[in-house]
Amino acid sequence: MNYALPIAPARLKEFFHPRSIALVGATDASRWSVITFQNLKNFGFPGPVYCVHPHHAVVHGEPAVKRLRDIPRPADSPVDLAFIMVPTSLVYPILEEAAEVGIRNAVILTSGFSEMGSEGQQLEQSLLDLASRHDMVLLGPNGNGFVNAFSQILPYGLPVQPPLVKGPVGVVLQSGALASAVITLAQARHIGLSLLVSMGNEAMISATDVMDYLIEDDETRVIAVFLESIRQPATFERLARKALAHNKPVVALKVGKSEISARAAKAHTGALVGNDAINDAAFKQMGIIRVPSLEDLLITAEVLGYSAPLRGRRMGLVTPSGGACDILADRAHEEGILLPDFAPATVRGLQQMLPEFSTVHNPLDVTGYIVIDRTLQQRALQVVVEDPGLDFIVYLSEPPRMEPPAPQLGAFLDQYRALGSLIRQARIPVVVMSNTSIDLTPFGRSIADEAGIHYIGGIEHGMTALRHALWWYEMQQRASTHAQQPEDAMPAMHLPEAPAGIWPEWMARNFLQRQGIPVVPGILATDAQQAVTAAQTLGFPVAMKIQASAILHKSDVGGVALNVSGADEVRRSFAAIMRNAGGPASHNAIDGILVSPMRPAGIELLVGIIQDASWGQALVVGLGGIWTEVFNDTSVRVLPVQRGEIARMLFELRAYALLQGVRGKPPVNIENLVDILFRISRVAQALQDRLDTLEINPLLLHGSHIEALDILMTWKH
Repeated sequence: MNYALPIAPARLKEFFHPRSIALVGATDASRWSVITFQNLKNFGFPGPVYCVHPHHAVVHGEPAVKRLRDIPRPADSPVDLAFIMVPTSLVYPILEEAAEVGIRNAVILTSGFSEMGSEGQQLEQSLLDLASRHDMVLLGPNGNGFVNAFSQILPYGLPVQPPLVKGPVGVVLQSGALASAVITLAQARHIGLSLLVSMGNEAMISATDVMDYLIEDDETRVIAVFLESIRQPATFERLARKALAHNKPVVALKVGKSEISARAAKAHTGALVGNDAINDAAFKQMGIIRVPSLEDLLITAEVLGYSAPLRGRRMGLVTPSGGACDILADRAHEEGILLPDFAPATVRGLQQMLPEFSTVHNPLDVTGYIVIDRTLQQRALQVVVEDPGLDFIVYLSEPPRMEPPAPQLGAFLDQYRALGSLIRQARIPVVVMSNTSIDLTPFGRSIADEAGIHYIGGIEHGMTALRHALWWYEMQQRASTHAQQPEDAMPAMHLPEAPAGIWPEWMARNFLQRQGIPVVPGILATDAQQAVTAAQTLGFPVAMKIQASAILHKSDVGGVALNVSGADEVRRSFAAIMRNAGGPASHNAIDGILVSPMRPAGIELLVGIIQDASWGQALVVGLGGIWTEVFNDTSVRVLPVQRGEIARMLFELRAYALLQGVRGKPPVNIENLVDILFRISRVAQALQDRLDTLEINPLLLHGSHIEALDILMTWKH
């Protein structure tokens, strides 16, 4: 499939704001047609909707026309959008007719194209070619259309019940049916949308095109995307960084987890790290928040869309429940959010207003006395919001559900208006959160609108969303700082001529050593006496390892001897290794035996470079040696990566505490380790067109001493 060129945001603005729409294939016998027509009418589409069907004079109670050319429009004012619902074989001639009458935009609901295989791909390509010739823009095929919530324009083939709240969240979905689930959840939680697009097959308009439009859309503050695949990774990365630069968070639910290709599994690294871990790393580096569920997708977008920027992790909690305080404290700990003590002035102010039986601390339970004094929690918030040791506040409150009796309604509204005003005027962000992700009632929505209060959907997802939001603002700050700093320089390289296949370890060692990577000394011996001389030169005890391109895992074939002491033992080990590796018949394929000095025990790391089909090279760092498969403790980044990011990789490891020194062991020189890992990554980048896999396992760490003990390098054919 040849992907279309990107569609500019200005062109999509026209597409998503049609003033007239033709429903092609409109019929009362089709639920698609009935629903699309109802959506346009129910949400008050102000322009004309033309029903087109070759055999019906009246459709949906409206006069119909037989063909697009029969629509009574001036020649200089064609229909803005054709919504096409005809059988697969008729889509191409309908598009031809649309082009003839000057229609420039079309949604193709019809299926039966690239999702059906090669024949369908050819049909879809013909649509794309036709549209490109006539400057048309297509959404779909096999898509439900779009929901322009801000302008209340819904050429969309699945039912949507009013009201549909306009708001800050733009949604892009590589799914049809899930679009309706997202709309329903947004309506239930009173989350306002700007635009929602069901992408279909993305023959022309792609998910990245819509992301680009939303980045430049003034009504959108945050972008939520559901992704089944990333078709054009380079474009996706460019737009992710553009979104970060435009202060537009992107929240992504990416599905489809698979292991990395068998080609890369020749090294431990490929077996440990699957494609999904590399997707995680890529998203993290691009500033994209990845979430595991639709609830987290919308609620994280909700926090980012409705709350003021969160510039620090010190949280104050103001609640009416001791039990909720306990849950929130636990969740804060899990999410890395801090709960500092209140300042003395805050404590004094709270003590003056709260009942004597209350305990003043963070998190704050204002107690059940709010049943008697309904203003108590709000007045406590007025005090806590001035605490200089807090960065933001979570105010736990349930959205109102039932309208009070008429005599009480005025005071009820005044209380919520006052809360909304307090939140807007607060010096730090105040996030209002409900206990659970319960639906808002119509009355609750009206109060929220009247007071300007937004209720985040429940403690569980809400606290996760806060962690995501805090991470994004920290990432944004790092990206801004990094943009002002020069890139780390590429080290000088001495590259090999034209390698291919698998290098024996001695060749890989020599190569990395020339690039400034510290490697344990080694001498290649082709007979027993050379091995003895090498051992005497290097000092006993020694390690002896078979060297042959065809032998990847030396221990599996008996090709390794460790702690060899004395000349006689070297001779016996040499003979045994050669015998195990295949005997005299295999000597032509064996380069010899590598003799190296044994090293004292230390911390062993796995360092690997692997290739990903979407993102290219990735650096993997983790606990190595015999613990590699046991703990699967790894951190991953897509290249290129700077020194600061490598330091964060190390910090992410569960084994990071070992690097700091435990039980009398010396701490590792982190700066030196980061520099070596950075150099390895830059070597890989310099070789990227030729390098297949690079793995060091282990990289031995002992205080300030760092050495690669075992190296595997394979090359693309």
